[in-house]
Amino acid sequence: MSDKNEKREFPDWEKLYKAGPVEKMPWFNPELDEDLADALEALDMRGGRALDIGTGPGTQAFRLSEMGFEVTATDLSKTAIRKAKKAAKEKGLEIDFRADDILATRLSGSFDIIFDRGCFHVLPPEKRAVYREAVAGLLNEGGYFFLKCFSYRETKMQGGPYRFTRKALKEAFGPAFRVVSIKDTVYQGTLEAPPRALFSVFRRK
Repeated sequence: MSDKNEKREFPDWEKLYKAGPVEKMPWFNPELDEDLADALEALDMRGGRALDIGTGPGTQAFRLSEMGFEVTATDLSKTAIRKAKKAAKEKGLEIDFRADDILATRLSGSFDIIFDRGCFHVLPPEKRAVYREAVAGLLNEGGYFFLKCFSYRETKMQGGPYRFTRKALKEAFGPAFRVVSIKDTVYQGTLEAPPRALFSVFRRK
């Protein structure tokens, strides 16, 4: 089961992104997440409107843009957004980067795909339903939501994000989404031992 009743402490994201280079952060991955790449390939999706929630270093947004997606990328940290904007400009990529809180989002419009590689599993448990409804409200009917989060099988790392089981994810997103698949994987980044994770593909009902 997920540790939904255990309160966890997380960094001040703005201070964190001001403190050092994004390349040193545990979740930094310069390539498109392998599980997302596989899912997009299986679904034969090579374009459309994409939203990257909790974009952080912006690398996933960069790769999606290079694939041909029209990308909007958001993060709580204004510094993260500023750094990602600068990097995107240097790469010649047109991405709509915005400082935004998905729990009180100012976004409008709809997206064909939404990707979360680090936001949901650091949210307070009592905010998960708010998150689900926000994501569902931004996704086109029949659109795909891709979620990577820590797995309950990750027991070596002390602290860090909340952990989830397949059952917990189905319960969290079932009211608004159909489960396409949930698979065991790892969270690629800069850590020597990648944390164990779950990668979920949901489709909006």
